[in-house]
Amino acid sequence: MQKYKISFAEALARATHSKAKDILPGIEVPANPEYGDLAVPCFIFSKSMKKNPAEIAKELEKLEVPGFRKLEAKGAYINAFVDETVLAGSIIPQILKQKSRFGSLNLQGRKAVIEHTSINPNAAPHVGRARNAIIGDSITRLLRFHGYETYVRYYVNDIGKQIALLVHAIKDRDVTFDQLLEEYVKANRELEENKDTEKKVFELLHRLEQRDEATIRAFKRIVNICIEGQKRIMSEFGIRYDSFDYESDYLFKDETSVILGKLKKTGKVFVDEDNRLVVDLKDFKLPMKVPVFVLTRSDGTSLYSLRDLAYTSDKGKSNPEKNIWVLGEDHKLYSQQLKSTLSLIGVEAPEIVYYAFVLLQDDKMSTRKGNVVLLEEFMKEAKEKALKKVREQNEGIDDSKAEEIAKVVGYGAIKYQFLKVSPEKNVSFDWQQAMNFEADSGPYLQYSYVRIQSILEKTGSPGSTDFSLLSHAKEAELVKALAGFPEVAERALTQLRPHIIANYLYRVADIFNQFYHDCPVLKAEPGLRDARTALIMASAHVLESGMQLLGMDAPSRM
Repeated sequence: MQKYKISFAEALARATHSKAKDILPGIEVPANPEYGDLAVPCFIFSKSMKKNPAEIAKELEKLEVPGFRKLEAKGAYINAFVDETVLAGSIIPQILKQKSRFGSLNLQGRKAVIEHTSINPNAAPHVGRARNAIIGDSITRLLRFHGYETYVRYYVNDIGKQIALLVHAIKDRDVTFDQLLEEYVKANRELEENKDTEKKVFELLHRLEQRDEATIRAFKRIVNICIEGQKRIMSEFGIRYDSFDYESDYLFKDETSVILGKLKKTGKVFVDEDNRLVVDLKDFKLPMKVPVFVLTRSDGTSLYSLRDLAYTSDKGKSNPEKNIWVLGEDHKLYSQQLKSTLSLIGVEAPEIVYYAFVLLQDDKMSTRKGNVVLLEEFMKEAKEKALKKVREQNEGIDDSKAEEIAKVVGYGAIKYQFLKVSPEKNVSFDWQQAMNFEADSGPYLQYSYVRIQSILEKTGSPGSTDFSLLSHAKEAELVKALAGFPEVAERALTQLRPHIIANYLYRVADIFNQFYHDCPVLKAEPGLRDARTALIMASAHVLESGMQLLGMDAPSRM
């Protein structure tokens, strides 16, 4: 619809002796279709035309604008109504030609870096932290859809206290990935009950930083078990990474010393009363009682914060146009401290997408206490629920085919339920809603797509198409919804908000299903049948592209 906005703005500019670029930002999309497809408040012309907005709107009503069937004054607004048949004649062939590339900005040659997931390597991922991976993967898909060469990074905190606690607890015993959570919970219980345990954990960390080879091997063994397990689960869920970057690399390299040297030159680094090196951040007005960023322990060894400064600096060295970090809202203050510290040495911090908690039965989840719902168990439950639905709707379906479809539907249900909510808002997950085939859910989108494919199996490809035959209100509404995809995809990229895509897809699916009930395709007259066939083919392309951006697959049947 962008070209219609430009056409409308240019016509208004000529009539009011204004500039189209000044009018464009003021063009609105009315919530009520009775007020047109586009609208402009005419008070913006009052000063130059020396008339009240209502009078100006009445004058502008007489304009003829290519691509619009009429302009209409409504109080102080001038409303514009798109000529739907003209729109259909341009947008449907464009979608059918471009297919999966429709809506892309085609920004080839640009680079992006995104870090997401980065779960501590101490246990299997739980559902709450999986939201990080799902959002990060969707943003990655958005970037690649628009043409960015995108590099996905996973930062492994492999030398923290949590890993040391596991190393202490497991020692030389053989353990599997599935056993790590139980071991971690037991180890935390020991930590609470036995004061000597914390001392032993810090001794392990000290030996690690002294580069004791046996200790390094012990840490690597536990971390590798966990990372391989996490990779397997995420891969099964359709989420992949280009590199795993280990914090330990920054313990044994010079980057932390280089960063520390640069910070010292700013005059903002000092030794506090605990003999730690800290950065003075009072000028940044952060919500902290003691406005400092701690870099080292009292013995001079580096903390996670200093290593994170070095890693974050490294991420930007490839000069990507976009450098993105998906992070839980509970790390917001830490990221502000990191950003402020980096700014002191002229390093631009990543653009951060914060996400809120996932709530199940009104509880948050804690890995430390073992009060978790593991992602792998959640995925299994999703497949089981979807399998039941698939078998109910496809009597006699082959078991392997049913399970294949159930996986697509089940995983899609989880992803959509997580992504349809803006990242900064909590997700309250409800299985009944997530698996509803007739409401705002992943399966509803997939079922709409499958319904289109079922019709197309009977119609085949359309012949010569006269789009002026698409005169029904629901046809027009569907055409306009499809035409909006490029703007929606661009807005989702600009704001890094996948929920914009999810909400749009639900609207398209809903409009399509209303169209399906009001405008038969198979029973239509030949010419109209071809036009409607082309329209639903275009709808299928947009639904499939949008679902791909959410990490969802389009099933062959349901």
